[in-house]
Amino acid sequence: MEALQLMESDVVVAIGPQSSGIAHVISHVVNELHVPLLSFGATDPTLSSMQYPYFLRTTPSDHFQMYAIADIVDYYGWREVIAIFVDDDYGRSGISVLGDALAKKRAKISYKAAFSPGDTESKINDLLVEVNLMESRVYVVHVNPDTGLNIFSVANALNMMGSGYVWIATDWLPSYLDSKDAVDSNTMNILQGVIALRHYTPDTDLKKSFMSKWNNLKYKGSAGHAGFNSYALYAYDSVWLAAHALDVFLNEGGNLSFSYDPKLHDTNGSMLHLASLRVFNGGEQLLQTLLRMNFTGVSGQIQFDPDKHLVHPAYDVLNIVGTGTRRIGYWSNYSHLSVVPPETLYTKPPNISTGSQHLYSVIWPGDTTSTPRGWVFPNNGQPLRIAVPNRVGYKEFASKDKSPQGVRGYCIDVFEAAISLLPYAVPRTYMLYGDGKRNPSYNELVSRVAQNVYDAAVGDITIVTNRTKIVDFTQPYMESGLVVVALVKEAKSNPWAFLKPFTAEMWFVTALFFLFVGAVVWILEHRINSEFRGPPRRQLITVCWFSFSTMFFSHRENTVSSLGRMVLIIWLFVVLIINSSYTASLTSILTVQQLTSGIQGIDSLISSTEPIGIQDGSFAFNYLVDELNIAQSRIVKLKNPEAYLRALKLGPKKGGVAAIVDELPYVELFLSNTNCLYRIVGPEFTKSGWGFLSLSFMVSGFPKGLPSCS
Repeated sequence: MEALQLMESDVVVAIGPQSSGIAHVISHVVNELHVPLLSFGATDPTLSSMQYPYFLRTTPSDHFQMYAIADIVDYYGWREVIAIFVDDDYGRSGISVLGDALAKKRAKISYKAAFSPGDTESKINDLLVEVNLMESRVYVVHVNPDTGLNIFSVANALNMMGSGYVWIATDWLPSYLDSKDAVDSNTMNILQGVIALRHYTPDTDLKKSFMSKWNNLKYKGSAGHAGFNSYALYAYDSVWLAAHALDVFLNEGGNLSFSYDPKLHDTNGSMLHLASLRVFNGGEQLLQTLLRMNFTGVSGQIQFDPDKHLVHPAYDVLNIVGTGTRRIGYWSNYSHLSVVPPETLYTKPPNISTGSQHLYSVIWPGDTTSTPRGWVFPNNGQPLRIAVPNRVGYKEFASKDKSPQGVRGYCIDVFEAAISLLPYAVPRTYMLYGDGKRNPSYNELVSRVAQNVYDAAVGDITIVTNRTKIVDFTQPYMESGLVVVALVKEAKSNPWAFLKPFTAEMWFVTALFFLFVGAVVWILEHRINSEFRGPPRRQLITVCWFSFSTMFFSHRENTVSSLGRMVLIIWLFVVLIINSSYTASLTSILTVQQLTSGIQGIDSLISSTEPIGIQDGSFAFNYLVDELNIAQSRIVKLKNPEAYLRALKLGPKKGGVAAIVDELPYVELFLSNTNCLYRIVGPEFTKSGWGFLSLSFMVSGFPKGLPSCS
């Protein structure tokens, strides 16, 4: 009320307030009066919207602080946090931004624990008892200093400040500690292991000089704690910002004139005289002058970006240990987490890759240096609801069972083996998915997990792109890929089988080379070697006989010239290779059973118009239709291996299929019982696998954002 009454006098610029709630109210007034409002303490992110054009924040917005917390959560691998906050504009807006920031890191706020300003310790106790029953052990505390310490005091009484807990406080906590000349030891003992963020202000000579002058004024030259926090530095710079801007405004010909607004009228019974409020005519010009100011203050560089934020927002990341705080790193909007001061990084290209994020070691609650897991099984929690496909075919992988567990199969065995290696119990209930009359749709199963109908799914679930967009998968526990299976027939024996090792072109080229080598040797020998002389008819027969007899190394003619012998040696080596290749191929043809198929692989299937069989519920349907552009009318869904056999035996002309496209594990199991009547034709044309997901243990289908480890 006092602030609004102050606006009745002619005001050209206002500084303050410290509260975000009051800033919301004042901002509406200054908008009407065209008076710039410089706030060094209102950090509510919603105050930066277009709704308040005359509001100018001279301290970093909580928007950046929440993204810093999200980076810390991601750095330590946590996936869920519980937000404890004061239920007002300041608290709600900050936590809303935190939720958005965590979502970008594939994490989330699992529970929002809000309390009203002024709540008693009894209500805070009830709130903390409730959150202590939950799964997450990572708490983000975004409150006001007057109630914040009560939260930690109650948490300590509930043994929530011990090993396994993580407490992250926003800048309210360092601001409170920095503003005190001395904090009592009991308070510091309660806060041991807490991580907190504090506005980063560079240690410039200007800042050191200011702190020295303040100490001289407060302590009369004796040494002592400065007794002010970062907000005091921003307040000091806000005054200088207003002074510099007014000086530039006046030098540029600005006029301090005011006019009445006919829309403002007094109301009966109100202590405010709205009719006396006057609009500052130069407000827009002064606002633009403020926005282009650029100078170095005690808090750092004072300059605004196009969104009216201070440039280079940064925070100290603190760990409260012993009797004070220990800086474990920095966060900046430029390069995120780092152990190097932000101003050093501004001279280098920005780097926010995962490998570039660093913090020093932390001493966590319970005086431990081991990073807390960040979650436990909730005391009031229910067993995990794990869906298992109720398969009709290939029940060896996953199916219904009469045992107390209710399910069985290879995939279940792998999952149970992984569970047995964990150092803690995992309560779980297996729930069959599907009616048992046909294989369930695995895409629908994954969607049910993403919708939190089930907590997980264990089975022969293939890792494909569209599924990884809504759930988390670990590394594959079994390799898989699509292959083509077709009927094969034994090739009939052929009396001309001895010609099959070489193609017709190869036979022609080989015969040509025999004649060519014979002709070359004759040219080199007939002048000096009597065996290559005589009538033309005799010489032609000699050349042909000599050439083809080298195939069996039975040539009788001697070579005399050195060049002739060299040619003959090279040629005999080539003949040796040809003979060996021919012998090996012919042996294979005559001894190995030859199986043939009209389908050579996926390419021949695509080019044909014959029906193709797939397993009911498989992702192969979408892959063939969407990726390979095969008509849906060609695809036949088959329930089990028996249906595979019938369809392949009938063939495409009798209502069956030409081939079956399925995943390799199913195909290998199918072929093991077919007596070599069918086989895989062509190469495996996709690469994927069956995956498990993790909630610090291996399962196959957790919604994105749940705590996980690989």
